[in-house]
Amino acid sequence: MNPRVIAVEALPNYHLKLTFANRERKVFDASPYLQIGIFTELVDQNLFFQVKAFNGSVVWPNDLDFDPDTLYLDSQPIDS
Repeated sequence: MNPRVIAVEALPNYHLKLTFANRERKVFDASPYLQIGIFTELVDQNLFFQVKAFNGSVVWPNDLDFDPDTLYLDSQPIDS
């Protein structure tokens, strides 16, 4: 099992800065998902910026979320 999200910050260009339970910090690019099914709702930046960390993942007010493993495996480490 991969580490779970404990904090999230929405960034420009549909990126999310994530902090995981193991203290790794990574950036996830959500833009490739914005043309798939319900994720098209996230094109609305007002909605996108309402993201919250919840239960090891990230969620939006419309009950959209990403799989925690996708967030971890498809994100890029932040250079320290």
